[in-house]
Amino acid sequence: MTRVLPASAADGRHVVGILGGGQLARMLALAGAPLGLRFMVMDTADDACAGQCAPLLVGDFRDHAALADFGGRIDVATFDFENVPAESARWLAERGPVFPNPGALAIAQDRMAEKSLFVELGIAVPPFADVPTRAALDDAVAAIGMPCILKTRRLGYDGKGQHRIRERADVDAAWDALGAQAGTVGLILETFVAFEREFSVVAVRGHDGEFHAWPLTENWHVDGVLSLSLAPAQVDPRTAAAAVAHAHALAERLDYVGVFALELFCHDGQLLANELAPRVHNSGHWTIEGAETSQFENHLRAVLGLPLGATASIGHACMLNWIGALPSPASLLSTAGAHWHDYGKSPRDGRKVGHATLRADSAAALAAMLHQAGLALDRGDQVAPALARLSAGE
Repeated sequence: MTRVLPASAADGRHVVGILGGGQLARMLALAGAPLGLRFMVMDTADDACAGQCAPLLVGDFRDHAALADFGGRIDVATFDFENVPAESARWLAERGPVFPNPGALAIAQDRMAEKSLFVELGIAVPPFADVPTRAALDDAVAAIGMPCILKTRRLGYDGKGQHRIRERADVDAAWDALGAQAGTVGLILETFVAFEREFSVVAVRGHDGEFHAWPLTENWHVDGVLSLSLAPAQVDPRTAAAAVAHAHALAERLDYVGVFALELFCHDGQLLANELAPRVHNSGHWTIEGAETSQFENHLRAVLGLPLGATASIGHACMLNWIGALPSPASLLSTAGAHWHDYGKSPRDGRKVGHATLRADSAAALAAMLHQAGLALDRGDQVAPALARLSAGE
């Protein structure tokens, strides 16, 4: 039986606290408004963009006094990025409900723990090895082979904290770049996978174990940052079912509550788990306009114990990520089925500043929209992969 969390506000409206004030927190607040929810956001930066949509408490996540202030103003806590200290989430959880649970957050923060969990559940992964020392790096390279990638076990995202090793000379460069972090956040060596396709399962699990997944999404990256997502992925139904089954197994094992994403490589017809993101996810942004219930609304429903919404897609959708600076929206907004999202951030190299979603009733209609968007925005290279996939009709 679903258990709905009680509200502490005098008017009976829940106050949801979000640790982290980026665009994901912003979109959670926007999705929660029609549900009558209120929000309190905590971030270390006083210009966090979610503060444009909800009250912002500025403080250090490790400051217990700041956390106590935050916790005293909310009914339930969640987070919008995985680098919120797990210890802070645990401290809050001892004083009130926190979802997803801090244990799930801790595993997702450590690539070794994450990969080990995949192996435990029988989910295939590329070969990997812990790298506590320089000697261990040499041994791991010899065992795994090249090419491979040295990564930080913690705090890496969007291609950060990584160094590619293609030949023997790169081993020294990789250690010079990341070796100092072996004793702090830890290092892991992973086989470089020349994958044919990358997918993500965006899924949600409620307090009572109710589980739903949105249609499988195919993703393309540029310099380690998501550039484009296409949903539903043009893929064999058996592959999609296997991907969702992996996500379901993870959700059950972690007793997960809320939305998460499982990123997967497809190599020689086999799905290989890449990483788990314990939060709403960039590759699920298309669900705002392209699904019966968005990932943001369903995350809020899940953490509050409300019934989950349907995750079926509405036609076909493609999300275009804007990195560094926003293009002009005028030419795109003249197209029916185009939806613009400005995160309210100042431009900066490598920064996610917004996205657009194109939605159509058929794959052919979406392909036509993408072609026109590429011309209008001078982004033909960005939309080309999705156009090729839609044209192939796989």
